[in-house]
Amino acid sequence: MKKPRNILITGASSGLGMALAIQYAKKGVHLYITGRSHKRLLDVKKICAQKGATVDEKVIDVVDAKKFAAWVDAIYAAGGKIDLVIANAGISAGTAGGVESLQQVKKIFATNIDGVINTIHPVIQYMAQEKEGQVVIISSLAGYRGLPSSPAYSASKAAVKIYGEGLRGSLAKYGIGVTVVTPGYIKTPMTDVNTFKMPFLMDAKKAAQLIVRKLSNNPSRIAFPFGLYFVVWLLSVFPPCCTDWLLMRLPGKAGMSD
Repeated sequence: MKKPRNILITGASSGLGMALAIQYAKKGVHLYITGRSHKRLLDVKKICAQKGATVDEKVIDVVDAKKFAAWVDAIYAAGGKIDLVIANAGISAGTAGGVESLQQVKKIFATNIDGVINTIHPVIQYMAQEKEGQVVIISSLAGYRGLPSSPAYSASKAAVKIYGEGLRGSLAKYGIGVTVVTPGYIKTPMTDVNTFKMPFLMDAKKAAQLIVRKLSNNPSRIAFPFGLYFVVWLLSVFPPCCTDWLLMRLPGKAGMSD
C-alpha cells in the first residue's frame, strides 16, 4: 500500500515496533499501537503525536485472542479502519542454559505463532469486506533454517513465514496484500541480551526505514541484510548432514529466566 493512513502495530512499546510507529508517524496518519508496557506505549505515543500523527494506544498481550479481537471490533465500531496491520510482537530465547524447556517452547510458540494469528485475522475479516488492505508479518532470517541455539524461536519464525507466503496468494482476490519481513539482527532489547557478536547488526531506525520504503510496493518478502540473508539461504539449501556440524558450533542464545 502506497500511503496507508490507518496503521496497527503490535509490539510497539520498544525495538522495531517502536521504530516503525515513529517512522510512519506524520500528519494525517492514525496509529493504533499496542504492547505490554503502558508507560513505554505512552512514551511512543508522545513522540508520534509530536510528529503530527493521531495515536491510540492499548495494552494487550497478543496471546489473548479474545481481547485483541474485541479491540479491533471496537476500532471499526467507532468508525475507524485499518489499512495496514503489522504483526511485530515476538519473543526470543535459546538453549545456552541447557536443554530448551517445554515451558519455554510453548511460550515462544504462543507469542510468535498464535500472537501473529490473533493479530491479523480479526483485521483480515474487515479488509476482505472492504476489498483492500495490507498485512505484514515480521518473521526472521532464523526462519530459513532450524538453529540449534534457538530451535523453538527458529520454528516459530519459520511457521509464520510460510503461513504469510500462503496467505498472500489466498488473500490477493480480496485486494489484500501480504508481506513477510525476514530481518537479521536488529539492535533492540531482544538482542541486547545476546552475549555473542551479531553479524550485520542493524540499528532499529535504519531497519524501520528500509521496511517502510519497501512495503509501499507490496512485495511478497523483505529480507535483509543481503549478506546474512545469502548465508542463511545457502545453509537452507544444503542438506542438514552438511551443515549441522557448523551450526552446532555457533554461540548459544540465553534461555528464559524462571
